[in-house]
Amino acid sequence: MSTYTNNYIPINKYTRPGLKLNGVKKLVVHYTANPGAGADNHRKYFSNAQVYASAHIFVDKTEAICIIPLNEVAYHANDIQQRDSAGNPYRGVAALKPNANFLSIGVEMCLEKDGSFHSDTVERTEDVFVELCKKFGLDPIDDIVRHYDITHKNCPAPWVSNSQKFADFKNRVKAKMSGESVSKASPTKSTTSSPSSSSAATGSLKSKVDKLRFYSKPSWEDKDVVGTVNKGIGFPTVVEKVKVGSAYQYKVKNSKGDTYYITAADEYVTVSGNVKTSAPTKSSAKSNSGIKSVGKIKIIGVSSSAIVMDKPDRNKAKNLGTVKLGDTISISGSVKGSNNAKGYWEVIYKGKRGYISGQYGKKI
Repeated sequence: MSTYTNNYIPINKYTRPGLKLNGVKKLVVHYTANPGAGADNHRKYFSNAQVYASAHIFVDKTEAICIIPLNEVAYHANDIQQRDSAGNPYRGVAALKPNANFLSIGVEMCLEKDGSFHSDTVERTEDVFVELCKKFGLDPIDDIVRHYDITHKNCPAPWVSNSQKFADFKNRVKAKMSGESVSKASPTKSTTSSPSSSSAATGSLKSKVDKLRFYSKPSWEDKDVVGTVNKGIGFPTVVEKVKVGSAYQYKVKNSKGDTYYITAADEYVTVSGNVKTSAPTKSSAKSNSGIKSVGKIKIIGVSSSAIVMDKPDRNKAKNLGTVKLGDTISISGSVKGSNNAKGYWEVIYKGKRGYISGQYGKKI
């Protein structure tokens, strides 16, 4: 049984040109950079998009969809991000020269609303790559590459900033191909819950879903994840509700008194009793006062959330967090920046300067 379903988009000049691949030398992993949008959301988008971009397979926590036949070209990895000293386009994977789109298959990993990879998405992507490696006779260690490796685009960003996670991913694919069981202590699986990190809820907080992540501090970053809790499991003490970026988390304690942070979204957790919401910290207020606001923008044009970047260059920036569709955020101006014809809004995010792509904000 295949790890993905075929649901092809129509042939068109932008996203499915109908050209045949010259071979499959490598498999390229990407991320969608579109928090909250699943595989089928992207299939629908690329069915009508008028941009020269696409990929073969999109993976989320519940399904994987192949939108372009694996013997056809997808426009996923031939963009020019850098040039060498001679002025030629940077091509960091020799086997994919001169055009990676004609020699590789692209797989996109979808993001959760908080901008993270769900553990089920990672595991499903591993299984997709196992099937593709077997199909095309490829070695996961040598033949799975990041978009970054080809053009130095910051994609998939979590595995560019932490290359060890990418190496661990390939090792797990290799192990699965060899019929080995993947240890639950591996990076992807290390977030499984255990009695020492959480306990059955006794009226304070419990999870409504399996593998709900919790963090060592108020954060949505992968690096701060310390475990997960399954459905019906939770924390006996909820201290308070705190704002983290544009969303909220509960500050909780386990039975040993250790403090953690977990989403406060109603669709993921249920809480009994009254929980106070913390006021903004003084340090945050002081930080905000150091940057002059010239107005606000409303987030538009995204399926779920807009990414806040640390610099006005969506190909090289690091993600600071996200702002939900329909929410507003203060701005201190706008800049042209790089790699975006619409420029960038300069926003005030958690007391610091950040940048949101111009097309995703409307001044109000």
